[in-house]
Amino acid sequence: MKISVNRNILWTETFAEELANLGVKYACISPGSRNTPLTLAFASNKRIKSYLLIDERSCGFFGLGLAKATNTPVVLVSTSGTATAEFYPAIIEAHQQRVPLIICTADRPPELLDCGANQTIRQDNLYSNHIRWFFNVGVPEPTYERLKHIKSIARRAYSETIVVNRGPVHLNFPFRKPFEPFIYTDEISEDIIQEIKKAEPAHIPELKNNVIKNRLSEISHIVEFFKTGQKALIVIGPDNKDSGFIEKCTELACFLHIPILADGASQFRNGANDKENVFVNFEGYLRSEAYSQFLQPDLILHFGRTVTSKGLELFLEDSSAVRYMINEFGDWYDPSNKSIASLSVKPQEFCEMMLSIVKSERIEPNNKWLNLFKDAEAVSENIKLTLINEAPFPFEGRIINETISMMPLDSALMISNSMPVRDLDYFSPKTGNNIDLYFNRGASGIDGITSTALGISEASQKPTILITGDLAFYYDLNGLLTSKKYSIPLVVILINNNGGGIFEMLPISRYDEYFRDYFVAPHNLDFSYFVKGYGGNFTNIHTWEEFRSGFHSALEHKGLSVLQINTDSKKSAQIRKEYWTKIDEQLINNTDNAIRLFLKDQE
Repeated sequence: MKISVNRNILWTETFAEELANLGVKYACISPGSRNTPLTLAFASNKRIKSYLLIDERSCGFFGLGLAKATNTPVVLVSTSGTATAEFYPAIIEAHQQRVPLIICTADRPPELLDCGANQTIRQDNLYSNHIRWFFNVGVPEPTYERLKHIKSIARRAYSETIVVNRGPVHLNFPFRKPFEPFIYTDEISEDIIQEIKKAEPAHIPELKNNVIKNRLSEISHIVEFFKTGQKALIVIGPDNKDSGFIEKCTELACFLHIPILADGASQFRNGANDKENVFVNFEGYLRSEAYSQFLQPDLILHFGRTVTSKGLELFLEDSSAVRYMINEFGDWYDPSNKSIASLSVKPQEFCEMMLSIVKSERIEPNNKWLNLFKDAEAVSENIKLTLINEAPFPFEGRIINETISMMPLDSALMISNSMPVRDLDYFSPKTGNNIDLYFNRGASGIDGITSTALGISEASQKPTILITGDLAFYYDLNGLLTSKKYSIPLVVILINNNGGGIFEMLPISRYDEYFRDYFVAPHNLDFSYFVKGYGGNFTNIHTWEEFRSGFHSALEHKGLSVLQINTDSKKSAQIRKEYWTKIDEQLINNTDNAIRLFLKDQE
């Protein structure tokens, strides 16, 4: 028996159903005509929740947030032409951070390319520098072989994005008209339809990471450093939350008395993990030339991405230590190019292997080395408590700590790029609160920050707070519509210093002639109209007390709430510099500090 079908609809429904079988749960769609078959296929699939977002750039970042929070692939769907290019910023971020996205772009058929057809660009491998896999699926054909092929393409895309080479993949879908399901193009045997609909086993095998077994020589070489009493340092850059790794890494550090320098976005500062050897105030004492010279290690183990801290980055650049990077895919996160290798192994497995070896060896921990960091940390913490935590309203650095102290148990914090993530790194404390920390530190752009936070809030279903700057907020005003349309709650702490306040921290700030107009670039916008237009609550904050009461009210609101704090970037920059200067002075002048003891021990 023959059944009348629209080949485009049959093609895309087969594709979407296969992704659903594999476990895809979310699709983010931007409207258009050429992508009608893809739109209908995902919108009608009852196992995939579809979101319609008008602006492709916001759509891409919202999908990025969903994928971050769920650790599962999210589908992005666009029409043809320049709409596809609007996904690119989110794709770049996903590529840099290895976030799984399946990008499906609709396209004109081959005969309409390069002939002036409307809304047509060259989409073949459009994102070539920032994807893990590309495939042009070809025009739909209602045959058994080709329908099996589109299922295979879906399976391959899923495997590539989540297992083989984690990150975004791009599938380009050319379609000929008609697109509408009620306009039939072909007749096909019912037996073929039933055969195609049969669900194949959905299991995608996990990539077996046996590299660690082939790295015993490197690990043995690393262990030799500890046998001979040499000084080791663990650096943790920004990374996704991995409780198993955090537990094993801190256990290793405690067993061998190794200092851990934990980036503000490393996930090591929050939660119930052992924080005895976790140090968070290193920006100050690593900037001290007099003190940092005594902190030079012989070995550095670097987990996570490139560090946020400029002081730590320069410290690593100047170090002559043997340095290893350890991450699952062997990615190279070392701008100084001082590392001798990047070991492609899951960090937890590396720490477990190290622990099994060092516990069987007779190794004397280097307590004096660890104490150098403890003393510097104590000096920095005391100064922070008096200078930063008691700073007058509205110092930008204190906003970070005030927010963290008020966050509910088991909540999510999205931190914007530019100054917010740096102040997080400089000033955020160690806390037992279980906070899931999110960031877009792949390419470190300020676009799409709000949309990413909304995706995280929607997928995690946790109280979600975004700390962002005014320029990042301005860049993604369109993203606010998503909150209104899908009733997604989000508390936004808007640090408004009227322009690019981060430039106050750079040497260009001394170039008065063009600095304000071309670098700070003040916008003088009143964001309250935008927020209210998108159905959100907007509150101007004038004191720390107002901030605390406003924050708790915003959490109870369960919708979009923006708490704006107008700050002076020049004054904030001065307080940061005063903080680092005081640390330097006290480390030099304190006659009881660990440097003198360390020097005495070396005599």
